[in-house]
Amino acid sequence: MDRPLSVAVLRCRTSDRTPGGALGAEALGLALDPQARLVGTPGGARIADFSEDLRESHGCILEAGGQVDDMLSAGSFPVLTASDCTICMTTFQSVVRHRPLVRVLWLDAHGDFNTPETTPSGFLGGMCLAAACGRWDSGFEPSIEPGRVLMCGVRDLDPGERVLVETAGIGIARPSEVAELLRSEEVYIHLDLDVLDPDVLPSQFAVPHGLSDTGLRTLLGELGRSASVIGLEVTAFEAPEDDAERARRVDLIAGILAPLLS
Repeated sequence: MDRPLSVAVLRCRTSDRTPGGALGAEALGLALDPQARLVGTPGGARIADFSEDLRESHGCILEAGGQVDDMLSAGSFPVLTASDCTICMTTFQSVVRHRPLVRVLWLDAHGDFNTPETTPSGFLGGMCLAAACGRWDSGFEPSIEPGRVLMCGVRDLDPGERVLVETAGIGIARPSEVAELLRSEEVYIHLDLDVLDPDVLPSQFAVPHGLSDTGLRTLLGELGRSASVIGLEVTAFEAPEDDAERARRVDLIAGILAPLLS
């Protein structure tokens, strides 16, 4: 890596439905950098409709993009940890402003490509990529063309969401294909940790048949060698309350990220 690492932890609530996400974001961010910037205060996790979360979490969602913008402006390699994927509605804006031709690698068990018409749950975190791609009006400006997004590890799509993904022009790749498909590109990585198999790392929205820890570590290492990775956001580390188990899981995640961040 030819730029200094800069880590920010988004602690305020975006669309958190459990308290473990904010706890996990902080634990992981501080493990990656004990001097990580802590942004906001944890809000009360709750189940809310997307419209309510958009209204009440507007400032926190804006702050996510602001942190990435600040880190890129400073010439750093940004790493943002957060509770859920909702942050992409503003982080992608910041990345595209700095690197207009950037590709996004979407590592996630879910597509997060629902709209108000297709969502069965009303969960904002399951609608955020579609908003960033301009498929519905979230109140945040669309930031990236679907054709510049490459999905890997996605294996749980709602029926209406599947149609949207298939018709939007989003790329879909196997883990072994990612490094070659993004060779020599500028790449920003969105990593939702539920892309891992739940036997490797338990998650809030667990989906079986995910990546192994070795598989994800290898993917990130190969991508770091083939492409110009410009930043990383990590979401959905559902941290347990037990200190020892939380530390074990943090060490596991840090080891997975090491080939990319070293």
